[in-house]
Amino acid sequence: MVYFQSSSYTISHVFLMAFFYLFVTSRYSRRRTFAICVSSFLALNLLDCIKLQLFPDSGLCFVLVTLAQIFVTQFTGLFISRRRDSRMLFMGLSASNYVIAGSMTASVLHIYTNNVGLALAGSVLVHLVILLILFFRIRNICLRCCEGDTLKSWWELCLIPVCFYCSFSFLAFFPHTLYEYPNNISSSILFLVTMFVSYVVVLRYVESESKRREVYWKNVMFESYIKGLESQFHLVEQSEKNLKILRHDMRHYSGMIDTLLDQGQYDAVKRIVGHINEVVDENKVVRYCDNLILNTILLAAAEQAGAFHIELRLDVAVPREMPVNAYEFAMVLANLLENALSCVRDLEPSERYVSAKIQCDAKHLLVDMENRYEGEIAFNPATGLPRSERGEGHGLGMQSVLAFSDRLGGNIGCYCEGGRFRIVLFALMQGGERRGAYRETGAESDK
Repeated sequence: MVYFQSSSYTISHVFLMAFFYLFVTSRYSRRRTFAICVSSFLALNLLDCIKLQLFPDSGLCFVLVTLAQIFVTQFTGLFISRRRDSRMLFMGLSASNYVIAGSMTASVLHIYTNNVGLALAGSVLVHLVILLILFFRIRNICLRCCEGDTLKSWWELCLIPVCFYCSFSFLAFFPHTLYEYPNNISSSILFLVTMFVSYVVVLRYVESESKRREVYWKNVMFESYIKGLESQFHLVEQSEKNLKILRHDMRHYSGMIDTLLDQGQYDAVKRIVGHINEVVDENKVVRYCDNLILNTILLAAAEQAGAFHIELRLDVAVPREMPVNAYEFAMVLANLLENALSCVRDLEPSERYVSAKIQCDAKHLLVDMENRYEGEIAFNPATGLPRSERGEGHGLGMQSVLAFSDRLGGNIGCYCEGGRFRIVLFALMQGGERRGAYRETGAESDK
């Protein structure tokens, strides 16, 4: 019996680690990720030996070792994951639930056939079928959920796999097993079916929420883009009118200049030429960069800054063709600039400024933005980014910025010092692949 239990647990551990390897976006190379999964697999087997062979009759040992195995399992998922947050914890807890079906299959077949080989073979088959179904049907959903910015927090969703795992464990394994109460087999099977259906519903909901938010942000971005185009169109239209007037008056200016030159009134000539140059300069269409989408967003921000008498200092180096999605990048800049302008518009006139350095090329992307602030800035302890104090419906802009950075594998740093707030977004891009080491955050409030 001990041999059968050990073998059944070993099979479950194999497929549990396979789930982590296939369904987690790892921060390490495939070889290193595989090595970590193998190490955890060996640790789980060692703990099985302790509770099944060294202390087989100790209920306390069973509970403590099981808790240690849960810790090792969840730590493995969090350790190898690129994003160590509540989403990965949900996936790790769900993985523990998925392998229960194979373990229960082994017990049920052993109870009815009393054939160890058949029971273990059935367990392997059920494990394999479930893994393949999950791989082809929901793996992409899981990866999108882990990489995207679907929900603010997954802590509430983590209660679902926890409740399922605890309920099923007490129903089928502890303190009494299915061998002692075989009447629980049918209820255990129905409970498993309920669990799988619940997971499908949850993941479909998460995917639907992700698409809804994606559409929302696209609409917001396009709205900003359209407003920027309208503003740019009005500027061009006004400039054309002014330049037409200037062209019409040029023959009068030319006659005046000829007359003044004949009279030797050179200072008056200089004033007329200066006036003409001023009119030409005032009607130039401002271009911050060659990318039309970003230039439109920056023009809209400059117009907003001018309305509040804010000095907007822009240092922009962005090519016409970008290595990232121009619409998403424009939305990031629109959010950051809107937050910065909102922060300084009520300050003293001398302190109303926003400095932004924006660079993007084939090798890297950089956004370095700074502005003055008063009072205290609340930071989200999970992300290290500023948290909105305006209630529900606000703060989504920073979540969008964070999601964009994570898609690039970039780093975000926030700093408060000497009454100045600074946020830096940086990402490396090599060979067409985006690469980032980690996200760095920090906040030091003024005293």
